[in-house]
Amino acid sequence: MNIIKPFQCLCIGVLLSLSGCALAPKYKQPTPPVPQAWHTAEADTESQRTAGAPSAAEVKWREFFTDARLQSVIELALANNRDLRMAALNIEKAQALYKIQRAQQYPTVSAAAGGEAYRLPAKMSNSGKPDTVGQITVGVGISSWEPDLFGRIRSLKSAALEQYLATEQARRGTQIALVGAVAHSYLALAADRENLHLAQETLKTQQAYYELILRTRDAGMASDLELRQTQSQVEAARVDIARYTGQVAVDENALNLVVGAPVPANLLPGELGSEKTLKDIVAGLPSEVLLKRPDILSAEHQLKAAYANIGAARANFFPRISLTAALGLMSGDLTNLFKYGSRTWQFAPQAALPIFDAGARKSNVKVAEVDRDLAVAEYEKAIQSAFREVSDSLSLRTRLMEQQEAQQNLVNTLAETYRLSDARYKAGIDSYLSVLVAQRSLYGAQQGLVSLRFARMSNLVTLYKVLGGGA
Repeated sequence: MNIIKPFQCLCIGVLLSLSGCALAPKYKQPTPPVPQAWHTAEADTESQRTAGAPSAAEVKWREFFTDARLQSVIELALANNRDLRMAALNIEKAQALYKIQRAQQYPTVSAAAGGEAYRLPAKMSNSGKPDTVGQITVGVGISSWEPDLFGRIRSLKSAALEQYLATEQARRGTQIALVGAVAHSYLALAADRENLHLAQETLKTQQAYYELILRTRDAGMASDLELRQTQSQVEAARVDIARYTGQVAVDENALNLVVGAPVPANLLPGELGSEKTLKDIVAGLPSEVLLKRPDILSAEHQLKAAYANIGAARANFFPRISLTAALGLMSGDLTNLFKYGSRTWQFAPQAALPIFDAGARKSNVKVAEVDRDLAVAEYEKAIQSAFREVSDSLSLRTRLMEQQEAQQNLVNTLAETYRLSDARYKAGIDSYLSVLVAQRSLYGAQQGLVSLRFARMSNLVTLYKVLGGGA
């Protein structure tokens, strides 16, 4: 008991002197290494067009994608996609690791019972006769509990918590990426189905012209050249039908893969919708938008974990104290085990401090500090990459809007040209060549319009994703 009291006094003194002592450096959020605003021309155009619209982070994916079939396909993907499932399992693992690390702050109490018996030969016995000695012990104790005097375990717990939070943000990022991938695949399938429908309608038109010219040729009113020109358009339309039929099958396979299950036929898109099926969003300011993205939040949690690891490494320079204690009953036979006087206890404190380790502890601190600097660089790189993604999407959105408007005007003009050429041909004023040229031009312009509409809708989805929406 005289040995224990000085050790208790030492522990109390150390606790008092170290109360509030923090070995981990205080976290300081790095300044975002990007401009305070998007590029002026892009920002001005975007702010004028989306005045009053909410930010992407405020818009849930069910609100952004208004098409009911697309919503059902996304829900199917969220339930079946293997990448998202692995991300959820990683969260469970990180949560369990955090709980394990947190549990080390508290002592582990265990109960034990045991007994032994052995025979003493006559020469070893006090009575000069052989004797049997027995001992039964029942007790409750604490095994090697480390009082966290210098914050080592607290720092490790904080690091584990930040790792868990980073994993949660990684899951959100995976979900956002999945929603975007499903939408892109869905829109690609819709665009190719519209191109297929356009090719089929063109084939019908050209087939009708071919039959008309065939009859007029047989009547001596058209030449073989006109017939062959019409036939070439029929075959070209068939080529496009075969090409888009194969592409539609490829698109369906891609959609099934990203969804993680076969998509029912009633949920597949018909033709490409309009941009009105996607909700308008505002870009906002970089500092407000980028710092809310899951990948940047994940990088920041990794940075905070690196700060905590520095505290754990610094704590290794101080003594590590472990306490082992037990309280129980001991008796030579079971009948006397619970009687007064059979009580027993054990208290075994231990303190350890390496005197010479060839600089290992100092190097561990240096490694933790370098890891912190690397985490800062990763955090800043994530912000810069996000800024570029948003800037590119904003710039492309403006250009695609202008291109689509011009392409739509071109389609309208060529449609009127085709109508007039068809009327003049049937009236016998012009040859079929003018109809052929007008029809080819219109068909190409219509294909270009489908491509631009798909590109613009795909860009809207990308912008929504890079602005942090989709959760």
